[in-house]
This record gives sequence, C-alpha cells and structure tokens, in this order.
Amino acid sequence: MVTSVQRPTRSAPAPRWAGVGTCTLSETDLATAQPQPRRLPYHLLALTTAGHGTVEIDFEPHRCRPGTLLWIRPGQAVRFGVEPGLDATLVSWNRDLLTAAEVAGVPIDDLPGPSHWQLAGEDEDAVITEVAQLGVDCARHSSATGAKDIAAGLLRHQLAVLVLRIALLASGTETGSISSSESRTFARFRRDLETGHGRSRRVEDYAAGIGCSVRTLTRASLALTGRTAKQIVDDRVALEARRLLACTDMSVAEIGRRLGFGEPTNFGRFFHREVGLSPGAFRGESGSAMPAEVADDVADIGARIPAQRLTSGEPAATEPAP
Repeated sequence: MVTSVQRPTRSAPAPRWAGVGTCTLSETDLATAQPQPRRLPYHLLALTTAGHGTVEIDFEPHRCRPGTLLWIRPGQAVRFGVEPGLDATLVSWNRDLLTAAEVAGVPIDDLPGPSHWQLAGEDEDAVITEVAQLGVDCARHSSATGAKDIAAGLLRHQLAVLVLRIALLASGTETGSISSSESRTFARFRRDLETGHGRSRRVEDYAAGIGCSVRTLTRASLALTGRTAKQIVDDRVALEARRLLACTDMSVAEIGRRLGFGEPTNFGRFFHREVGLSPGAFRGESGSAMPAEVADDVADIGARIPAQRLTSGEPAATEPAP
C-alpha cells in the first residue's frame, strides 16, 4: 500500500487563538521564488495592497492590483505569484468559527462561490476599514490575559460583519427566471456532491438523496450553471483529482482509488477526457513557473492603498513598515 505524504508547509497564515488571524502576504511563505499549489484547511481573504500579480485559485488565474479582494475557501488549491512589489493583507479563520445565525444567508462553508472582486468607491472603503480594524484588534488582544471570551467574541463579530459586507458585493447577481425551487435543489445537490464525489459519480444517486428525478436535477443544474448534472459531477471529481495531483505526493493509482475508480486505467481515461492531459503530465505542469504578469496600466504598478486607510485612523507613515 502506498502511503500518501502531504507536501510540507511552513509559515502559512493560520488562524490564531480566537480562530481568526491577520497578517501580510510578505510575512508568509505563500509567495516564494518557486510557488507550489497548496490547500489550506481554513478560509483566507487576500486584499491586495501593493503591486500587481497573479493568484491561482483552483488553477484559475486571477489578476490582482490594489483593491483586488480574493476569497480562498478551505480545500481549494491556491498559488500566489511572486511579482516584485506584490503584497496583500490576509485574513484567515477556521471553517467552523462563524455560525449560520451570525452570517445568515451566506454559504460560509467550502462550497463554490464568488472568489474575486475588484473593489472601488464606497465598497472598497468599507472593506478596507473592516479589514484594518480587525487587524488592529487581533494585534491588541493576541497577548491579552484577561477577558479572552469577550475579545474572541469581538473578533468573531468583526469577521461576521466583514463577511456580510463581502456577500453584499455579489447580491446583485442576475438570476433571471430561475425559480427558488431550482435554487434549493441545486444547492442541496452541491452540498451532497461535496461529501459524496469520492463515492459516486451517478446522477441517479444524488437525485435519490434529494428526493427528485434526474430530469428535475438536470433542469436545476442547467438553469444555475448552463451545465448538466452529470457534467457538474464530473467537473467536481476532476477538480478534486487536480487538487490531489498538484498539492500532494499521492500516487496516481491512490488518487484514483480515493475518487472511486477501481482501475488506474479507468481513472487515467476519465482524467484525460476531462482535463486534456494525463494525470502525470498535469502533475508535471502544475509545478511549473507561473507566467509573468503584465499590468494593463504600467503607471499604476506599485500603487498603494493609502496607509491611513489601513491603520484604523492612525497617522499615515511616511514609509511602509518593513
């Protein structure tokens, strides 16, 4: 039996004692000379504060400049670029920290959701203010010896406010003629698929678990995504395969078994059909250098969010902190 070995990580921005933490990208090893994809077990918000660069989330590149906000969810594969001058404020929190009541209406777990915003105007000011205050209070209470419960409650409340603000950024998404019934069916389908994709790739199994027909489930999937329920299932299995190939040292055969394939050849054919590469070729490409990023506006390279907007009202420093 082959034993899987998770690639080691070093100073990732793990949440602190209260389940939430803040730091800057430059204080971590997420942006190294040869960045590799990795999976974090907690939520991570990244607010770009300086420079331009590229961040991959589940192998999709996102161009970043000051004011870009990214949300990396637990289990997603993330890789930061190393363009000179790129920096960001990072906020991390444990996946079970916020209750449904604290963030009503926001799918706070690791289900797919919006992950990239370019903030501007009042939205940018509001998010920056929340991030800045959260950072200030995380630092103030990190060494507190008394009133730990109160301090932890404050940080959790501030995080909930930040998450709700971010959720409002996507609240205007058009849903057209999608019915609430279709939305509920699809949401249940995605939840079941997150836990069941390693056991079954049969749409019939997911429809039976929900209590609907395959036709109803496919109609809901098409309405929400433009893809059939079977395509959604295969997309999720292929994504998990890519994550495991890029972020672990598990063998191809072991990955196939974890995803429900009895024979490595069957997994190889499935992966090549869905991704266009063999598992081995994809693994080799996933460790290659990220492409150099070219900014659209050269004059804006190195631009910074004003320091006073990141320090909760304190006087702006004339030089950035080392």
